[in-house]
Amino acid sequence: MRLPFSNNLPYIFALRMKKQLTTIGAIDRIDLPELGISDLECKIDTGAYTATIHYSKAEVVENDGQTQLHFCVLDKWHPQFNDTVHVATDFKEKKVRSSNGESQIRYMVKTKAVLFGTTYPITFTLSNRKKMRFPVLIGKKFLKNKFLVDVAQKDVSFLHKD
Repeated sequence: MRLPFSNNLPYIFALRMKKQLTTIGAIDRIDLPELGISDLECKIDTGAYTATIHYSKAEVVENDGQTQLHFCVLDKWHPQFNDTVHVATDFKEKKVRSSNGESQIRYMVKTKAVLFGTTYPITFTLSNRKKMRFPVLIGKKFLKNKFLVDVAQKDVSFLHKD
């Protein structure tokens, strides 16, 4: 059998250098330190491209010539809701197609997420997930080159905490 390269050495070297992925389950708990939230339930969804978080309020505000997004994550019915208004200056609007096929414009905000004791940058779209079981959905853009999803497992990162 012939390998993809005429000289097998680069192919073998590439296999050895491949990064080890961390196994995560279909459901876990995530820490969002910049948002003041710990152990928030999330669904790991390889069918979704982006990560999304439930929000209750969002408003674009001009402040000293700077455009800011003021937003609250979760809502008063969620036990971890803290009514904190977060301010993002580095935000975008993006057209996103939801699982039901509808397109909508959503705000995108950057923050930090902690899984398995490691802090990662993450970009969330803000979405109304009030009717959904999980307030956070983690998509493949965040998972890529970091995690391998084992749908038979649950709370792997959470159980890994000290």
